[in-house]
Amino acid sequence: MESILKAVGLKKYYGSGETRVRALDGVDLEIEQGTFTAVIGTSGSGKSTLLNMLGGLDVPTEGSVQIAGTKLGNLSREQATVFRRKQIGFVFQNYNLIPVLTVWENIVFPLSLDRQKPDREFVENVVKLLGLKDKLDSLPGQLSGGQQQRAAIARALASKPAIVLADEPTGNLDSKTSDDVVGLLKRTSREFHQTIVMITHNPEIAQMADRIVRIEDGRIVDNCVSYKSRL
Repeated sequence: MESILKAVGLKKYYGSGETRVRALDGVDLEIEQGTFTAVIGTSGSGKSTLLNMLGGLDVPTEGSVQIAGTKLGNLSREQATVFRRKQIGFVFQNYNLIPVLTVWENIVFPLSLDRQKPDREFVENVVKLLGLKDKLDSLPGQLSGGQQQRAAIARALASKPAIVLADEPTGNLDSKTSDDVVGLLKRTSREFHQTIVMITHNPEIAQMADRIVRIEDGRIVDNCVSYKSRL
């Protein structure tokens, strides 16, 4: 299977000398297209830093990230911004929905920034899968936490990105809703052949993914662990 994402020798250091913090200390990672990968680790292990590097939200001290054949380090700031909008879908713990826009408007908002029309049939299929068909005219404040997170997932998928990066997407949800949301992420990965990388500190949530990568002290300590046989 083809790799959609390659990270080589990623390092992220803060400070210098004895006070230097090695948030990432030489990470190599490949993600295959259409897979659902969970990255786990304790607080301060470097998993969120890794996600920021993979998504081009921060610049590594050393190393490179390549997504769909494009090296992020070769892009100007403006090019990187456009690339993220088109090729990387983000799902954050705090949803980041715009409160004055309806659910539908939130979902297609990133596309409107590039003056692109949504693939309405595709987006409607995503909305149906995520159980939001009857909520499209609602404002985010009228939704439950789980519904807001589903809207954020739909927004991340709407542009058909090369990869979706989810940072603790269940952090503000109860256990049942968390299971539902991760189950929906898994289904979107399968049904739309969408590549998803999810950061989580919860091993039980992580086991719903196809693959688990464990990071500690800025280094990958366990990789290529597959749970497909259990599902």
